[in-house]
Amino acid sequence: ENNRQKFLDSFKRKCIKLTTKSCVFVGVVQRINLNKTVILEDVVEVKSGTRLPGSKLFFGHEIFNVEFPEVSKQDAASNSGDQNPGQLTVAEFQPYRNKLMVDDEDKQYVNYVVIDEFHEKFGPALMHIRKQQAIGIGIDGIGEFQHERLCWLQIATKNKVYLFDILLLGGRAFKNGLSMILENDHILKVTHDCRRIAGCLMAQFRVNLTNVFDTQIADVKWFYIETGGFLPDRLSTLEEVVSLHLKMNLSHLSSLSIKAQLTSEDKEVWFVRPCPAPLLKIMALSVIHLQPLRLVLLDALMSDYTTMVNSYLHSGQNEPVHMQHIGKSGLALPMELRELEVIWQERQKWAVKHYPVTEDGLLDISTFKNTRCKKVLL
Repeated sequence: ENNRQKFLDSFKRKCIKLTTKSCVFVGVVQRINLNKTVILEDVVEVKSGTRLPGSKLFFGHEIFNVEFPEVSKQDAASNSGDQNPGQLTVAEFQPYRNKLMVDDEDKQYVNYVVIDEFHEKFGPALMHIRKQQAIGIGIDGIGEFQHERLCWLQIATKNKVYLFDILLLGGRAFKNGLSMILENDHILKVTHDCRRIAGCLMAQFRVNLTNVFDTQIADVKWFYIETGGFLPDRLSTLEEVVSLHLKMNLSHLSSLSIKAQLTSEDKEVWFVRPCPAPLLKIMALSVIHLQPLRLVLLDALMSDYTTMVNSYLHSGQNEPVHMQHIGKSGLALPMELRELEVIWQERQKWAVKHYPVTEDGLLDISTFKNTRCKKVLL
């Protein structure tokens, strides 16, 4: 709740236009509360031009529409995605990057830009995305699963995040090239829980999302391996997975928590145009971790295989006397690989000792938070 209130506080002193059932009001935000009430000062009733004395309280159920009629030059640049795109500092938001991703040059920033028109920005954005072998993707919208009205589509490359304003671009955005990217078998799409994205794209635009790496599924598979064959009792959020596998402090991931809360409780915020600069930043931050996360998870999933190969190498290099038995025994399973059985049994014992087991035979991961597993060493 603290993170969410901080986000709401970022709207203080902003000029806002509220439409209710009977009137339209313009005023300056004094406070937006977690209970969806809004307090404005310097309030003017637009139709009559009447200025209301003091402050006025609006309840969430009274508000039909929200607009930001006046935007500062700095915010306007961020919102429109024109000459000065937003920037995310790599040192602050991707501290793991230098260890994971090899770049042609040392990048200090990840830029994010809004794509809300076809004339200048849409074409160059698609040309850049088509050159990628892997991209991170995310969406935001209003409505329930498969009946969601898509408002924003985020696509992240290594050093840039494109925020496609689907509410303004409409279905034409997919006909003009987004479908070709999302359905391209040669471009890997990395996301966290592909069900929502796939369902929304198919139901609303008949787009068939293909070639997907799902970090949520990969995290469950990793947990299954690390515990010797147990499954967790629930799925993990993107915030939890990034914190665990990319070793990031939760204090640096507050944007993911805020976005999750907005998605579940205040989806109407994705309808606001022009989109507030803090919200653009939150959307960009929600996809910049996906590609690095994939690399770490792939290494984790292949860990046992790598260990077995190293065991093979050690056996061949340091115990050559056993090589003479390879031809005689044919394809009999060697001791180096039989050791994997022992490893899994040890992991099972460790898991049962450290996790409560539910009635369904699943492990209750809530007790471990962000240090869920401790790998049993070979």
